Amino acid sequence: MTSKPSSPAPGHRIAKLLARAGVASRREIERMIADGRIALNGTLLTTPATILPSLAGITVDGQPVSEPAPARLFLYHKPAGLLVTERDPAGRPTIYDRLPRDLPRLMPVGRLDLNTEGLLLLTTDGGLKRQLELPATGVERAYRARAYGQVSQAQLEELIEGVEIDGVRYGPIDANMERRTGANLWIEMILTEGKNREVRRVLEHLGLQVSRLIRTRYGPFVLGDLAPGEIGEVRQHDLVSFRRDPRQGPGAEPMALKPAASRAARSVPKPPVSRDAEPEAPRARPPRKGPGTAPPGAKPRGAKPQRATPSAATEARSAPRPRPRKSGKLSLVTAGEAREIARRDRPARPGPVRPAPAKPRGRPNARPPRGAR
Repeated sequence: MTSKPSSPAPGHRIAKLLARAGVASRREIERMIADGRIALNGTLLTTPATILPSLAGITVDGQPVSEPAPARLFLYHKPAGLLVTERDPAGRPTIYDRLPRDLPRLMPVGRLDLNTEGLLLLTTDGGLKRQLELPATGVERAYRARAYGQVSQAQLEELIEGVEIDGVRYGPIDANMERRTGANLWIEMILTEGKNREVRRVLEHLGLQVSRLIRTRYGPFVLGDLAPGEIGEVRQHDLVSFRRDPRQGPGAEPMALKPAASRAARSVPKPPVSRDAEPEAPRARPPRKGPGTAPPGAKPRGAKPQRATPSAATEARSAPRPRPRKSGKLSLVTAGEAREIARRDRPARPGPVRPAPAKPRGRPNARPPRGAR
């Protein structure tokens, strides 16, 4: 009687478990095991092929590893000129140089080329990353490409059957021409595989030169109003709904991070404005100076300034003087008007000076003389 082959022990490779826990990538964990930094119950591991049911008893650099927290997903508007990698031997800038420092360890979902911009998903969970990347999941990616050259809509529609370029087979691509401005045209492309430089190679196969490439959607998650360099987090109920049905249509909206991270994200320098960018709305110009116009808040011409209410004495001094009546070349003034003018022009006289009372002579407490009582 032959015995049945034993089923493989339940569990996962140690590198996979640690990657899902957010410790590091699988390749980095393999290097950590080779350096003797990971142990199980005090015994150093020697191979990344170790199968374990959980992370119980695992330590990294002597510190126990906790179970993975619930998955989180972030949307990042990657500017052009950044590499999607943790470090670059050539010293070129990466996305991790621009991300806020208070975020958890994030892994990119797929990659965008150095000159490709737009939506990049970042997650804390390796399983979610794998689910989003697998072509078998059927998650759509939408791109907008600006290209130079001549192509017809009929040629673009033929891509729905797929195309083979230099021995590489690319799956169905839904391509549509958005608009044409001279020799430049904008093309929208929706695909599900996302192979390396797929969009650029397909368009170059059609005789086009791609000058700008933007990813606008990844599954149900859209770029929306995120500015270049900004990041937002997907709400948990949207993420749970997506994991139940990865092929659902767009609709999940990004949720803003806490204020500190948002300020750090907004401090990223903005890329230069391209020639094809839509012009901003013209600013309102101030009204020109001319007759009948005045700046806001200015007093109308000829208006007298308002003064405080004067007292009775001030009104008497400021009362208008009688003006002489003119008769030919002589000015005639009546006697009463002359007296009134003289009285007003006369300087004020000082009042009478009253003498001070005389002090009594003698001692103040002197006795009266005899016989005066």
